Amino acid sequence: MNHSSKVGIVFGTTSGIITTLGLIVGLTASDASRAIITSGVLVIAFADAFSDALGIHTSEETEIKHTKKEIWASTFSTYFSKLLIALSFLIPVSFLSSNLALIISIIWAIILLTTLNYFISPPEKRWQKISEHLFISLVVIVTGFLIGQYIREIF
Repeated sequence: MNHSSKVGIVFGTTSGIITTLGLIVGLTASDASRAIITSGVLVIAFADAFSDALGIHTSEETEIKHTKKEIWASTFSTYFSKLLIALSFLIPVSFLSSNLALIISIIWAIILLTTLNYFISPPEKRWQKISEHLFISLVVIVTGFLIGQYIREIF
């Protein structure tokens, strides 16, 4: 796999995990219905995947060293990895109660992030990187939960 595709896959996968998890946590904490949570995941899967793909595309264009082929490889790999990862969270959301879907989604996110970081991190820093990224996920979970609770109280 070339470097450009790897960049897109790692970026899209990480973004798909963190963004989708934050959304599910926040909406569940706000007592949103299954339909609203599903809609939110679908918006992230498609619209935010396009947004991230455009972001990586323009970012890669700023670097003179990339060819058009490499830029488009990053763009497409970002889009499709974010799309597939975000859509994977629809499985628990579609078939389980909101609270159980939330728990399964958190576990799924931990598995995905740990696996991704295990393979992309240098062996001597592997567990440091995994811990660092799981900590960031915890911050996203807490932030999403607090925002959801705030919205539930206000509305």
